[in-house]
Amino acid sequence: MAGINIRPTGITSIKSDMATRLSDRFSWVKHVGDLVPQSRNKTRCMPKESLSIRSIKIAEQPRSFLLSSQNGPLSVTDAINSPYELLSSDGLGKKNIIASTRRKTKIVCTIGPSTSSKEMIWKLAETGMNVARLNMSHGDHASHQKTIDLVKEYNDQFQDKVVAIMLDTKGPEVRSGDVPQPIILKEGQEFNFTIKRGICTEDTVSVNYDDFINDVEGGDIILVDGGMMSLAVISKTKDVVKCEVVDGGELKSRRHLNVRGKSATLPSITDKDWEDIKFGVDNKVDYYAVSFVKDAQVVHELKDYLKSCNADIHVIVKIESADSIPNLHSIITASDGAMVARGDLGAELPIEEVPLLQEDIIRRCRNMQKPVIVATNMLESMIDHPTPTRAEVSDIAIAVREGADAVMLSGETAHGKYPLKAVNIMHTVALRTEISLPIGINPSARSTHYKMGEMFAYHATTMSNTLSTPIIVFTKTGSMAVMLSHYRPSSTIFAFTNDERIKQRLVLYQGVMPISMQFSDDAEETFNKAINMLLSKDLLKEGQHVTLVQSGNQPIWRRESCHHIQVRKVQTN
Repeated sequence: MAGINIRPTGITSIKSDMATRLSDRFSWVKHVGDLVPQSRNKTRCMPKESLSIRSIKIAEQPRSFLLSSQNGPLSVTDAINSPYELLSSDGLGKKNIIASTRRKTKIVCTIGPSTSSKEMIWKLAETGMNVARLNMSHGDHASHQKTIDLVKEYNDQFQDKVVAIMLDTKGPEVRSGDVPQPIILKEGQEFNFTIKRGICTEDTVSVNYDDFINDVEGGDIILVDGGMMSLAVISKTKDVVKCEVVDGGELKSRRHLNVRGKSATLPSITDKDWEDIKFGVDNKVDYYAVSFVKDAQVVHELKDYLKSCNADIHVIVKIESADSIPNLHSIITASDGAMVARGDLGAELPIEEVPLLQEDIIRRCRNMQKPVIVATNMLESMIDHPTPTRAEVSDIAIAVREGADAVMLSGETAHGKYPLKAVNIMHTVALRTEISLPIGINPSARSTHYKMGEMFAYHATTMSNTLSTPIIVFTKTGSMAVMLSHYRPSSTIFAFTNDERIKQRLVLYQGVMPISMQFSDDAEETFNKAINMLLSKDLLKEGQHVTLVQSGNQPIWRRESCHHIQVRKVQTN
């Protein structure tokens, strides 16, 4: 696609990352309200091992920028003030940004009635979708099977493009019963919830959860649909909870109920969830997003089941329960990644705590080298409107700046009127924010104790940032690509792998572009094959330099004790 040149203004050099470490952490005491940011300086301690780096002299090259989505080039029409000189604008009078790096933050799209056709899944992928989310709270196995088949059909078409599949479990949900028509709740009126099934009058409705009576106490606040309506508990009997309406509205059928500050005593994985998990195993999905995880035992139980099935599927824990907060460290440690599910989290906890929790969860995941997704309400207004609110735009930018691997769209793409525009906006805002980030390794990503692979990932990132080169890594397990993503290099990480499962998994990690390729026994032959492929896809240009990393858990062409970082000039053979 034709591009527009952007010249850096007022930028004379790229500073290598030599700043003092600054590590901000949140300390959890007894309550979420005790969340206090702390900072302290640390001195980085390098291991006493010799480091051999092969490199060549690099001529200074001007930095240019090309805007493209993870799955192909994409035009952008957002007017944004930029530190770069914008040389032209589109017909709408909005300026285009052209960047040499591709978008690094990944986009998760929920597939639903608005996007379940082959045409729409293809368009979502080409516009910027990296992960297709199956929301098991809606639809049946037949409809989700269709989506899985279409995504796999898309993946089969390309060597350098991939969309991962995430199955999101329904989890335990407390819902009101069916009502023939909406019940109008007015502030100050009395209204009841009963555990008796099939009850619906103008002042009483059923709930689907027998222990609801035991979970609430006088003075508790019951939230309907995450806070769209709220009721204060006055008293309770053996089967009825009596309430007073605080914030009124229309109560419709099967509305989601939360109790502020409490979690239901239901199991995190229900019988329906186990059926859906088995469906995911049969279809070899890439990720599970597990709802309402309260402790690490839930994760261990699921992983034991997957091991018994010989299923290579990673587990993403959804942090959306008040009970999960004291157990954050153990939950994330047991998992393969986390999702900040802000909807229910903001219903069960004071909403002012949600931004602090989001930042803390992102930091914890980054320190553990695990992917983290920020979800819920990111472009909620675009379900019905073609443009987002400015607050929503800022919300995306904040998640990117905090270091999230991915941002997620729910109703915007599942049943919204403008799914492609929503993805386009998310792509544009994420990329524009990434361009504005300072070059250098984020202090929170550094470690005072390096293993050999981590040391090479750190130095490869420093070299790539200093020389403005993309990184090429060859991986069998994905481990080195994950470590490189952890250090957040400013350029793309081209991760070549001979394993399709690894390719699909790596697409969730920030900055990683996974590419499938069979490795030959000759290293140079494989290097040249990879570079020629990148040249043919216009992902590299002749004369450009690349940083090539040979390291990781499993040696490919090297002796296990030998690691290399090389800088090479791209030349056609």
